[in-house]
Amino acid sequence: MLRAKEQDENEEPLGKISCTAEIRAAFILSSFVIFIIGLMILFIFRLFWRVFMKWRTIKGTGIILELFTSGTIDSNPLRRLYFSDLFRDRIEMLLSAQTVVGQVLMILVFVLSIGSLIIYFINSTDPVRSCSSYQDKTIPFDLIINAFFSFYFGLRFLAADDKIKFWLEMNSIVDIFTIPPTFISYYLKSNWLGLRFLRALRLLELPQILQILQAIRTSHSVKFAKLLSIVLSTWFTAAGFIHLVENSGDPWLKIRNSQNISYFDSVYLVMATTSTVGFGDVVAKTSLGRTFIIFFTLGSLVLVANYIPEMLELLAKTRNYTGSYEVVKGKKYIVVCGNITVDSVTAFLRNFLRHNSGEINTEIVFLGETPPSLELETIFKCNLAYTTFICGSAMKWKDLKRVAVESAEACLILANPLCSDSHAEDTSNIMRVLSVKNYYPKTRIIIQILQSHNKVYLPKIPSWDWNMGDNIICFAELKLGFLAQGCLVPGLCTFLTSLFVEQNKKVIPKQTWEKQFLDGLKNKIITQRLSDDFAGMSFPDVSRLCFVKLNLMLIAIENRSALHGVYCGLMLNPPAQVRLRKNTLGFFIAESPKEVKRAFYYCVSCHSDLTNPELIVPCACRTKSWIHLTGAIKAIKSNIKENPSASAAQNHIIVKPLSMESWSSLASRTYLNDERENEQLDSSGMFHWCKAVALEKVILKRSGKSKLKFRNHIVACVFGDNHSTLMGLRNFVMPLRASNYTRRELKDIVFIGSLDYMQKEWRFLRNFPQIYVMPGSALYPADLRVANIEYCSMCAILSPPSRPSSSKIQVDTETIMATLNIGSLRVSTSAHTTTDRRSTIYTEDLTRPKYRRIPIITELKNPSNIHFIEQLGGLEGNLKENNLLLSTSFSAGTVFSGNFLDSLLATAFYNYHVLELLQMLVTGGISSQLEQHLDKEKFCDVTDSCSTFSSGRLRCRLGLLSLDQNILSSVKVCDYPASQRI
Repeated sequence: MLRAKEQDENEEPLGKISCTAEIRAAFILSSFVIFIIGLMILFIFRLFWRVFMKWRTIKGTGIILELFTSGTIDSNPLRRLYFSDLFRDRIEMLLSAQTVVGQVLMILVFVLSIGSLIIYFINSTDPVRSCSSYQDKTIPFDLIINAFFSFYFGLRFLAADDKIKFWLEMNSIVDIFTIPPTFISYYLKSNWLGLRFLRALRLLELPQILQILQAIRTSHSVKFAKLLSIVLSTWFTAAGFIHLVENSGDPWLKIRNSQNISYFDSVYLVMATTSTVGFGDVVAKTSLGRTFIIFFTLGSLVLVANYIPEMLELLAKTRNYTGSYEVVKGKKYIVVCGNITVDSVTAFLRNFLRHNSGEINTEIVFLGETPPSLELETIFKCNLAYTTFICGSAMKWKDLKRVAVESAEACLILANPLCSDSHAEDTSNIMRVLSVKNYYPKTRIIIQILQSHNKVYLPKIPSWDWNMGDNIICFAELKLGFLAQGCLVPGLCTFLTSLFVEQNKKVIPKQTWEKQFLDGLKNKIITQRLSDDFAGMSFPDVSRLCFVKLNLMLIAIENRSALHGVYCGLMLNPPAQVRLRKNTLGFFIAESPKEVKRAFYYCVSCHSDLTNPELIVPCACRTKSWIHLTGAIKAIKSNIKENPSASAAQNHIIVKPLSMESWSSLASRTYLNDERENEQLDSSGMFHWCKAVALEKVILKRSGKSKLKFRNHIVACVFGDNHSTLMGLRNFVMPLRASNYTRRELKDIVFIGSLDYMQKEWRFLRNFPQIYVMPGSALYPADLRVANIEYCSMCAILSPPSRPSSSKIQVDTETIMATLNIGSLRVSTSAHTTTDRRSTIYTEDLTRPKYRRIPIITELKNPSNIHFIEQLGGLEGNLKENNLLLSTSFSAGTVFSGNFLDSLLATAFYNYHVLELLQMLVTGGISSQLEQHLDKEKFCDVTDSCSTFSSGRLRCRLGLLSLDQNILSSVKVCDYPASQRI
């Protein structure tokens, strides 16, 4: 019985024969012999070829060697070389995935490799010591597959430039150890498993195959497929080796320590080893198997520590960020897409949540094209109550459907102001707008644009609607407009920036002016509908009433009427001829919306006798008396005439040395002269215009005569070269050429910079009068003196375009060096012919010469770089942070940064009227309504017969008031020591 049982165990399955040690050795040694011999032949051939080429270079032996090697000299050796290279190029093109044939061939090789691996899995169910006879139906298929692999191996060998390197490649080793045993099996009429498990290494090509089939398209899925292929190929290959050695036993013991385990048991053992958990039910018994397990355990630590956790993290991110946003009825939300980074998200959340501090009623859905980084993911988790991140693209309708953009309050598109290619950034964001508008035309869009000339594409979108709230925030237009207005009105950049940026850091002021400055930072522009009791009154009367009675500063109103055919949305300090209507929107400078509510609650019958603005609250009065209102206005006027300074002091409002002059006062003293008719304006009547001027005519020469004509002019330092992107200098010039200034009041503008760069910008500047170009650099004092910088009214230092390799610190290198260079120039006050109250005296000794500092306004892209310019610690001496708003340079208006423009995105969402007011202030009067009628291309190439709209000149402007005039006469000017002067 026992002997019969042993015979049954030793019996081979049907179609199987016992493989002797000699047959198994023939299968394995065939691959090793081919690998070693082939490698030796390649080494010998390379050595011989190097010796051969060196011998050919020896004089007098080249001809003889050619005769011995080829018999005759080829009449055209280049022709033979040409056909050889052409044949190799064709094979390389065939093997590459750049053509359809190459892609099909690569997919076919991968599919056949998986097929050969499946055949191995099927045959592995039989004992390893058995050989398959040709009765097995899988043998012919495996033979055909390996014959194709032989042909593919030959093509790859011919196309390889380095044959030795090709011979040692992983795919070549797989072919060498799997293809020859197939032909050995054909010769021996039997087949053995051997090293066919190495075909599992072909799984490493899985990510490339999936990309060719377009099954995976994102970097997230490609990375996951790559990690999965590494893990699977490692497991299957290691399991195949364990399966072979454990069933065959150690060769020197002649299978005495072998064990019969299946391939599945080997995979189980490998996975248990990978997880570093050994259960002991399946173990290696052979010495080769145990040695392999020792090294595989060390490799498994790397596999578990790196690949598997990363795969799980990718799966978790896929589950968390590839879902859809669930719309809740009655809950408002917005969609934010575009430049979703740590910096942009942090700035946006800070400014967006500032508008509703303590009350979060709008959720933010971020649509990012890549999964968030660990730092960005932490930001989202800290703001989990009102933020949601979804991975997708605004250019795909399926992703827009996932975030339900049709139900969102608005879609906000962020731009990257520090990108190296601003034009590419703008075009990609414009394509996002087009995608969203095509998906749902009624979606409200607020977009950030870097270059102003790219704005013209957005209104051309059929569903773009300014009245619906669609808005554009142009960085170049606003940033350069701020700098231009800062040249005309020093300190305006600081004043307007403080209205849009809230300073959260508490600083204890040490001096009176510091307290006044910090109090001014609390103010911001707020809109409010005015009471109907103001209907019929002029703007100056309403402004006086709000200032004296309500402790409010009214600066502008919204006008719904048409004026000379041009629609005017906002009127800044309009003349007395403009009368207010019911439900008029007013623009105030105040600290909180609670204060401006007084303008809406005001009632003549109930509040005319009140002296405390805090008592103005909603009343139940329904009867309005115009008689009482007229009497109140007369009383207010008489009060202001009798004691104007006391009225201003009573309301505790810090008045900046800035004024907004209405057209009624300007026309009487400027525009009634004879020169008005001789002035040429553009087609909109908003800007001064001239015939196109060639660049060669405005280039300054380095001669003594050319620099004497400039007085009280503006010097603009520009950094850029022929490869730099355009910064849009036209946006800097337009506010300086606004038509509400007469031609005589215009200041000359001298640009100092590279001539190659100015040639690129000149086609946008050639129709503006009184512009000059000085080829050179602001880093060289000689170039500055040619531009008569000692006589300028202001020197603006503009930041250069971003470079791909620039860090956040080094983006301001040129501007900082130029600021230090110009600031070090000592200019004698005796040489300055004009009166300049902004100049600084360096010495208080009257017997010594007096020197002044050249007025400068510097643009910083990175606000934290302020410490390179200012070393005194700002308003607070021990200030550790590089806070621009708390620096003395910012308070003096000598430093400006466009970073605050990020806050305008939230401002435009909550109240787009405020953004429109800011655009009118800094751009010379252009509003969204005017842009519908103003063609940008026609502006540059307007004809001689251009028409002039008088309405373009009927607008107010900002200016400086002396502290010893009008209501500011009581304010004393303190004479600070020289060390504290700015």
